[in-house]
Amino acid sequence: MKLSKELKNGLVIFIGIGIYFLMMNLLGLSKIFLLRLFNIVFIFYGVRRTIVSNLIEGNKDFLSNATSAFFTSFIGVFLSVLGLFAYSYINGGEAFIRNLSESFLFGGEPSINLYCASLFIEGIASSVIVSLLLMLYYNNKYVAD
Repeated sequence: MKLSKELKNGLVIFIGIGIYFLMMNLLGLSKIFLLRLFNIVFIFYGVRRTIVSNLIEGNKDFLSNATSAFFTSFIGVFLSVLGLFAYSYINGGEAFIRNLSESFLFGGEPSINLYCASLFIEGIASSVIVSLLLMLYYNNKYVAD
């Protein structure tokens, strides 16, 4: 069974983000908010791989490439949030999320479901932005006939 490039690159995003956050946690850097913002690098990397692969294959249609790029980032974000959901329950459930939310943007005491849903919505919004930015960048590089 051959995996689609969207799924492969979505898995690359998921693995990259997962290893990045595990390393931050291992090194004691998980409380530094600005380091958490660098996870967007993995989304850029995975989506770029998909777009470049499409262009190499000769697919220069903006809409199909944009759909492919968004689908790649959606898979990466979905798997990452699912991974956080599982990781939260493994590390103490609600207590882990309370500790995590103290150093993040959330106020009060969010549940794991609310925390993951919020991150999913934020991730989808950033995925759309990343996908469109890269599409516009590569649209100028490869002009269709």
